[in-house]
Amino acid sequence: MLQPQYIDRCSQPDRLSWQGVIDALIAGHKLPRAAITDTVLAHGTNRLLNRSARIEGLGYAVKSVTVFPDNPAREPFLPSVQGICTVFDECTGQARALIDSELLTYWKTAADSVLGARLLGPAEPEHLLIFGAGQVALSLIDAYTTIFPSIATVTLCVRRLQSADWLRQKLAADENRLPFALRLSTEPAAVVPLADIVATATTSEAPVLQGDWLTAGAHVDLVGAYTVDMREADDHTLQQGALHVDCRDTTVEHIGELVIPLASGAIHPDCVLGDLYDLIAQSSGDGGRSRDPQQITVFKNGGGAHLDLMVAHHLMSLSP
Repeated sequence: MLQPQYIDRCSQPDRLSWQGVIDALIAGHKLPRAAITDTVLAHGTNRLLNRSARIEGLGYAVKSVTVFPDNPAREPFLPSVQGICTVFDECTGQARALIDSELLTYWKTAADSVLGARLLGPAEPEHLLIFGAGQVALSLIDAYTTIFPSIATVTLCVRRLQSADWLRQKLAADENRLPFALRLSTEPAAVVPLADIVATATTSEAPVLQGDWLTAGAHVDLVGAYTVDMREADDHTLQQGALHVDCRDTTVEHIGELVIPLASGAIHPDCVLGDLYDLIAQSSGDGGRSRDPQQITVFKNGGGAHLDLMVAHHLMSLSP
Protein backbone atom coordinates (compact mmCIF):
# COMPACT_ATOMS: atom_id res chain seq x y z
CA MET A 1 0.00 0.00 0.00
CA LEU A 2 1.46 3.33 -1.08
CA GLN A 3 2.04 5.99 1.54
CA PRO A 4 0.16 9.20 0.79
CA GLN A 5 2.18 12.25 -0.18
CA TYR A 6 2.50 14.93 2.47
CA ILE A 7 2.79 18.47 1.15
CA ASP A 8 3.26 21.56 3.31
CA ARG A 9 5.22 24.82 3.15
CA CYS A 10 8.48 22.96 3.61
CA SER A 11 7.79 20.69 0.64
CA GLN A 12 6.09 23.30 -1.57
CA PRO A 13 7.07 22.54 -5.19
CA ASP A 14 9.59 24.96 -6.70
CA ARG A 15 7.60 25.22 -9.93
CA LEU A 16 4.41 26.35 -8.20
CA SER A 17 3.08 29.57 -9.76
CA TRP A 18 -0.12 31.60 -9.84
CA GLN A 19 -0.55 31.01 -13.56
CA GLY A 20 -0.16 27.28 -13.06
CA VAL A 21 -2.80 27.21 -10.30
CA ILE A 22 -5.21 29.29 -12.39
CA ASP A 23 -4.67 26.93 -15.33
CA ALA A 24 -5.47 23.99 -13.02
CA LEU A 25 -8.74 25.67 -11.99
CA ILE A 26 -9.67 26.28 -15.62
CA ALA A 27 -8.95 22.64 -16.51
CA GLY A 28 -10.90 21.41 -13.48
CA HIS A 29 -13.96 23.44 -14.48
CA LYS A 30 -13.97 21.76 -17.88
CA LEU A 31 -14.58 18.40 -16.15
CA PRO A 32 -18.08 17.35 -15.05
CA ARG A 33 -19.54 19.49 -12.27
CA ALA A 34 -18.40 18.53 -8.81
CA ALA A 35 -20.53 16.94 -6.13
CA ILE A 36 -20.05 19.06 -3.01
CA THR A 37 -21.09 18.97 0.64
CA ASP A 38 -20.21 21.34 3.50
CA THR A 39 -20.77 21.21 7.25
CA VAL A 40 -19.98 23.77 9.95
CA LEU A 41 -19.86 23.01 13.68
CA ALA A 42 -19.79 26.10 15.89
CA HIS A 43 -19.06 26.58 19.59
CA GLY A 44 -19.14 30.26 20.48
CA THR A 45 -16.83 32.00 18.03
CA ASN A 46 -14.91 28.80 17.26
CA ARG A 47 -15.79 26.76 14.19
CA LEU A 48 -14.92 23.46 12.55
CA LEU A 49 -15.53 23.62 8.80
CA ASN A 50 -15.62 20.37 6.80
CA ARG A 51 -15.76 20.57 3.02
CA SER A 52 -15.99 17.52 0.75
CA ALA A 53 -16.06 17.09 -3.01
CA ARG A 54 -15.90 14.51 -5.78
CA ILE A 55 -14.93 15.31 -9.36
CA GLU A 56 -14.99 12.69 -12.08
CA GLY A 57 -11.41 12.27 -13.19
CA LEU A 58 -9.88 13.70 -10.02
CA GLY A 59 -11.39 11.64 -7.20
CA TYR A 60 -12.38 12.84 -3.73
CA ALA A 61 -11.19 15.45 -1.26
CA VAL A 62 -12.08 16.34 2.31
CA LYS A 63 -10.71 19.53 3.86
CA SER A 64 -11.18 20.01 7.60
CA VAL A 65 -10.36 23.44 8.98
CA THR A 66 -10.70 24.94 12.46
CA VAL A 67 -11.25 28.67 12.88
CA PHE A 68 -10.39 29.87 16.40
CA PRO A 69 -10.29 33.71 16.32
CA ASP A 70 -8.64 34.06 19.75
CA ASN A 71 -5.60 31.92 18.89
CA PRO A 72 -3.28 34.77 17.79
CA ALA A 73 -3.53 36.27 21.29
CA ARG A 74 -2.39 33.05 22.96
CA GLU A 75 1.11 32.35 24.27
CA PRO A 76 2.77 30.77 22.41
CA PHE A 77 1.21 32.21 19.23
CA LEU A 78 -1.16 29.96 17.31
CA PRO A 79 -2.73 30.75 13.93
CA SER A 80 -6.50 31.30 13.90
CA VAL A 81 -7.00 28.90 10.98
CA GLN A 82 -5.55 25.39 10.92
CA GLY A 83 -6.40 22.25 9.01
CA ILE A 84 -5.60 19.47 6.55
CA CYS A 85 -6.92 18.29 3.18
CA THR A 86 -7.01 14.60 2.29
CA VAL A 87 -7.19 13.50 -1.34
CA PHE A 88 -8.59 10.03 -2.07
CA ASP A 89 -8.15 7.94 -5.21
CA GLU A 90 -11.19 7.85 -7.48
CA CYS A 91 -11.04 4.08 -8.13
CA THR A 92 -9.63 2.56 -4.94
CA GLY A 93 -10.51 5.08 -2.25
CA GLN A 94 -6.91 5.08 -1.02
CA ALA A 95 -5.57 8.25 0.55
CA ARG A 96 -3.19 9.67 -2.05
CA ALA A 97 -2.15 12.93 -0.38
CA LEU A 98 -2.31 14.94 2.82
CA ILE A 99 -1.90 18.65 2.16
CA ASP A 100 -1.55 21.36 4.79
CA SER A 101 -4.59 23.61 4.49
CA GLU A 102 -2.58 26.81 5.01
CA LEU A 103 -0.56 26.13 1.88
CA LEU A 104 -3.55 24.89 -0.12
CA THR A 105 -5.88 27.70 0.92
CA TYR A 106 -3.24 30.38 0.26
CA TRP A 107 -3.01 29.38 -3.40
CA LYS A 108 -6.59 28.24 -3.99
CA THR A 109 -8.42 31.24 -2.53
CA ALA A 110 -6.47 33.95 -4.31
CA ALA A 111 -6.34 32.04 -7.60
CA ASP A 112 -10.13 31.66 -7.44
CA SER A 113 -10.49 35.43 -7.03
CA VAL A 114 -8.01 36.36 -9.75
CA LEU A 115 -9.62 33.94 -12.20
CA GLY A 116 -12.95 35.64 -11.51
CA ALA A 117 -11.34 39.03 -12.11
CA ARG A 118 -9.77 37.89 -15.38
CA LEU A 119 -13.12 36.66 -16.65
CA LEU A 120 -15.17 39.64 -15.44
CA GLY A 121 -13.01 42.63 -14.54
CA PRO A 122 -10.92 45.23 -16.36
CA ALA A 123 -8.10 43.86 -18.50
CA GLU A 124 -5.44 46.24 -17.15
CA PRO A 125 -6.39 47.41 -13.65
CA GLU A 126 -4.07 49.95 -12.07
CA HIS A 127 -5.40 50.25 -8.50
CA LEU A 128 -6.25 47.32 -6.21
CA LEU A 129 -7.97 48.03 -2.90
CA ILE A 130 -8.32 45.37 -0.22
CA PHE A 131 -10.45 45.49 2.92
CA GLY A 132 -8.42 43.59 5.53
CA ALA A 133 -4.74 43.03 6.23
CA GLY A 134 -4.39 39.35 7.15
CA GLN A 135 -3.10 36.22 5.45
CA VAL A 136 -5.81 36.26 2.79
CA ALA A 137 -4.98 39.87 1.94
CA LEU A 138 -1.33 38.87 1.54
CA SER A 139 -2.23 36.09 -0.90
CA LEU A 140 -4.53 38.41 -2.85
CA ILE A 141 -1.76 40.99 -3.23
CA ASP A 142 0.65 38.29 -4.36
CA ALA A 143 -1.76 36.83 -6.92
CA TYR A 144 -3.29 40.03 -8.27
CA THR A 145 0.01 41.87 -8.79
CA THR A 146 1.53 38.80 -10.47
CA ILE A 147 -1.33 38.18 -12.91
CA PHE A 148 -2.06 41.89 -13.46
CA PRO A 149 1.35 43.61 -13.74
CA SER A 150 -0.55 46.81 -14.64
CA ILE A 151 -1.40 47.25 -10.93
CA ALA A 152 0.67 50.19 -9.72
CA THR A 153 -1.09 50.93 -6.42
CA VAL A 154 -2.36 48.65 -3.65
CA THR A 155 -4.44 50.23 -0.89
CA LEU A 156 -5.23 48.42 2.35
CA CYS A 157 -8.43 49.65 3.95
CA VAL A 158 -8.45 48.87 7.67
CA ARG A 159 -10.24 50.02 10.82
CA ARG A 160 -6.98 50.85 12.60
CA LEU A 161 -3.68 51.59 10.89
CA GLN A 162 -1.87 49.37 13.41
CA SER A 163 -3.77 46.33 12.17
CA ALA A 164 -1.80 46.50 8.93
CA ASP A 165 1.62 46.33 10.65
CA TRP A 166 2.00 42.56 10.19
CA LEU A 167 1.21 42.69 6.47
CA ARG A 168 3.47 45.70 5.88
CA GLN A 169 6.34 43.86 7.54
CA LYS A 170 5.72 40.72 5.45
CA LEU A 171 5.75 42.75 2.24
CA ALA A 172 8.81 44.75 3.28
CA ALA A 173 10.71 41.54 4.02
CA ASP A 174 10.43 40.51 0.37
CA GLU A 175 11.51 43.28 -1.99
CA ASN A 176 10.18 41.31 -4.98
CA ARG A 177 6.67 41.76 -3.61
CA LEU A 178 6.75 45.56 -3.83
CA PRO A 179 6.71 46.56 -7.51
CA PHE A 180 3.79 48.81 -6.53
CA ALA A 181 2.97 51.68 -4.18
CA LEU A 182 1.45 50.46 -0.91
CA ARG A 183 -1.02 52.78 0.79
CA LEU A 184 -3.11 52.54 3.96
CA SER A 185 -6.49 54.08 4.70
CA THR A 186 -9.14 54.07 7.40
CA GLU A 187 -11.61 55.99 5.21
CA PRO A 188 -13.22 53.63 2.68
CA ALA A 189 -15.57 56.26 1.27
CA ALA A 190 -12.53 58.28 0.17
CA VAL A 191 -10.46 55.48 -1.38
CA VAL A 192 -12.93 52.95 -2.84
CA PRO A 193 -13.90 55.32 -5.70
CA LEU A 194 -10.22 55.33 -6.79
CA ALA A 195 -9.96 51.56 -7.20
CA ASP A 196 -10.35 49.44 -10.33
CA ILE A 197 -10.64 46.26 -8.24
CA VAL A 198 -12.08 46.17 -4.72
CA ALA A 199 -11.49 42.97 -2.75
CA THR A 200 -12.94 42.25 0.69
CA ALA A 201 -11.05 39.85 2.96
CA THR A 202 -12.58 40.35 6.39
CA THR A 203 -14.54 38.26 8.90
CA SER A 204 -17.30 40.85 9.16
CA GLU A 205 -20.95 39.93 9.66
CA ALA A 206 -22.07 43.40 8.53
CA PRO A 207 -21.26 45.10 5.21
CA VAL A 208 -17.95 46.95 5.05
CA LEU A 209 -18.42 47.94 1.40
CA GLN A 210 -21.17 50.26 0.17
CA GLY A 211 -22.22 50.30 -3.44
CA ASP A 212 -22.45 54.11 -3.45
CA TRP A 213 -18.64 54.24 -3.21
CA LEU A 214 -18.01 52.26 -6.40
CA THR A 215 -17.24 53.93 -9.70
CA ALA A 216 -18.30 52.74 -13.16
CA GLY A 217 -16.31 49.77 -14.41
CA ALA A 218 -15.05 48.63 -11.01
CA HIS A 219 -14.75 44.93 -10.24
CA VAL A 220 -15.73 43.71 -6.75
CA ASP A 221 -14.18 40.54 -5.34
CA LEU A 222 -16.01 39.32 -2.20
CA VAL A 223 -13.83 36.81 -0.37
CA GLY A 224 -14.29 36.84 3.39
CA ALA A 225 -17.85 35.74 4.20
CA TYR A 226 -18.24 31.97 4.51
CA THR A 227 -21.27 31.37 6.80
CA VAL A 228 -24.97 32.23 6.51
CA ASP A 229 -24.53 35.09 9.00
CA MET A 230 -21.62 36.82 7.26
CA ARG A 231 -21.60 39.43 4.51
CA GLU A 232 -19.19 42.15 3.38
CA ALA A 233 -21.14 44.12 0.74
CA ASP A 234 -24.42 46.02 1.08
CA ASP A 235 -27.52 45.45 -1.04
CA HIS A 236 -26.69 48.27 -3.43
CA THR A 237 -23.38 46.66 -4.36
CA LEU A 238 -25.16 43.49 -5.46
CA GLN A 239 -28.04 45.33 -7.10
CA GLN A 240 -25.93 47.49 -9.40
CA GLY A 241 -23.27 44.93 -10.26
CA ALA A 242 -23.35 42.08 -12.78
CA LEU A 243 -23.26 39.32 -10.16
CA HIS A 244 -21.42 36.01 -10.54
CA VAL A 245 -20.23 33.40 -8.03
CA ASP A 246 -17.47 30.83 -8.17
CA CYS A 247 -19.95 27.99 -7.61
CA ARG A 248 -23.71 28.13 -7.15
CA ASP A 249 -23.66 25.02 -4.94
CA THR A 250 -21.40 26.59 -2.30
CA THR A 251 -22.74 30.14 -2.24
CA VAL A 252 -26.38 30.86 -3.09
CA GLU A 253 -27.93 28.95 -0.20
CA HIS A 254 -24.93 28.83 2.13
CA ILE A 255 -23.30 32.25 2.52
CA GLY A 256 -24.91 35.36 4.00
CA GLU A 257 -23.53 37.50 1.17
CA LEU A 258 -26.36 36.05 -0.92
CA VAL A 259 -28.65 34.35 1.60
CA ILE A 260 -29.48 37.59 3.45
CA PRO A 261 -30.33 39.81 0.44
CA LEU A 262 -32.21 36.94 -1.24
CA ALA A 263 -34.31 36.43 1.89
CA SER A 264 -35.12 40.15 2.15
CA GLY A 265 -35.98 40.46 -1.53
CA ALA A 266 -33.16 42.94 -2.18
CA ILE A 267 -32.02 40.65 -4.99
CA HIS A 268 -33.67 37.70 -6.74
CA PRO A 269 -32.21 34.31 -7.71
CA ASP A 270 -31.93 35.29 -11.37
CA CYS A 271 -29.60 38.15 -10.35
CA VAL A 272 -26.87 35.50 -10.07
CA LEU A 273 -25.85 35.39 -13.72
CA GLY A 274 -23.57 32.37 -13.52
CA ASP A 275 -20.55 30.72 -11.92
CA LEU A 276 -17.07 29.72 -13.02
CA TYR A 277 -18.39 26.65 -14.82
CA ASP A 278 -20.61 28.92 -16.91
CA LEU A 279 -18.00 31.63 -17.44
CA ILE A 280 -15.29 29.22 -18.57
CA ALA A 281 -17.70 27.40 -20.88
CA GLN A 282 -18.67 30.73 -22.45
CA SER A 283 -15.10 31.96 -22.94
CA SER A 284 -11.82 30.58 -24.15
CA GLY A 285 -10.92 30.22 -20.46
CA ASP A 286 -8.01 32.64 -20.76
CA GLY A 287 -9.92 35.74 -19.76
CA GLY A 288 -11.08 36.58 -23.27
CA ARG A 289 -14.52 38.18 -23.09
CA SER A 290 -16.41 41.23 -24.22
CA ARG A 291 -16.98 43.67 -21.36
CA ASP A 292 -18.88 46.91 -20.98
CA PRO A 293 -16.19 49.22 -19.53
CA GLN A 294 -18.87 51.05 -17.51
CA GLN A 295 -20.39 47.90 -15.97
CA ILE A 296 -19.66 47.17 -12.32
CA THR A 297 -19.00 43.45 -11.87
CA VAL A 298 -19.30 41.47 -8.64
CA PHE A 299 -17.76 38.06 -7.95
CA LYS A 300 -18.45 36.05 -4.79
CA ASN A 301 -15.52 33.80 -3.93
CA GLY A 302 -17.16 31.09 -1.83
CA GLY A 303 -14.38 28.53 -1.99
CA GLY A 304 -15.29 24.88 -1.79
CA ALA A 305 -13.60 21.49 -1.63
CA HIS A 306 -13.91 21.08 -5.40
CA LEU A 307 -11.44 23.96 -5.80
CA ASP A 308 -9.17 22.41 -3.16
CA LEU A 309 -9.28 19.14 -5.09
CA MET A 310 -8.33 20.84 -8.37
CA VAL A 311 -5.42 22.69 -6.79
CA ALA A 312 -4.37 19.63 -4.74
CA HIS A 313 -3.98 17.58 -7.91
CA HIS A 314 -1.84 20.35 -9.37
CA LEU A 315 0.37 20.34 -6.27
CA MET A 316 0.62 16.56 -6.43
CA SER A 317 1.64 16.70 -10.09
CA LEU A 318 4.51 19.08 -9.27
CA SER A 319 5.75 17.16 -6.24
CA PRO A 320 8.37 14.38 -6.51
